[in-house]
Amino acid sequence: MPQSLASLLAHIVFSTKHRVPVIADDVRKDLHGYIGGILDNVNGTLLHAGSVEDHIHLLVVQPRTLSPAALIEEIKTGTSKWIKTQGSKYAGFHWQAGYGMFSISPSHRTAVEKYLDGQKEHHRKVTFQDEFRKLLRKYEITFDERYVWD
Repeated sequence: MPQSLASLLAHIVFSTKHRVPVIADDVRKDLHGYIGGILDNVNGTLLHAGSVEDHIHLLVVQPRTLSPAALIEEIKTGTSKWIKTQGSKYAGFHWQAGYGMFSISPSHRTAVEKYLDGQKEHHRKVTFQDEFRKLLRKYEITFDERYVWD
C-alpha cells in the first residue's frame, strides 16, 4: 500500500506541577486554542479540551508521525512558554513531569467530549488524584503511587 493512514484518538490528561491551582478562567480559552495551534503544527488535531485550575484534559487526533511522548513534549513546552507571557501570576508556571494518555474509540468520542465539558462540576466532588487513579484503573494501567505525582 503506497499510503500510510491512521485514526488514533487519544484522551490526554496532565496537571500543573504539584497540582497548583493556577489555570485561571482569564487564560483557559486561549490556552486551549494555543494547544490547538500546536497540534495543527505537528499534523494532529485538538478535538476537545476541558480544564480546571490544576489540570487539563485533551481529546486529540494523535499524529501518525509523532510518538505520544514527543507530542506531549510539544504541548507542554509550547504552552509553558506561552502562558508565562500572559502575566506575572504565570511567571513560575510548570506542568507536572508525567501524563496519562488513553486510547479512545471513535464511537466514544461524544461521551468523552461530554465528560470534558463537565470538568468544573465533576471536580466539585472528585479530586484530580482520584479521577486520575480511576482512569488508570479503567484502562488497566499498572502504576506505583509513589511515582505518579510530582
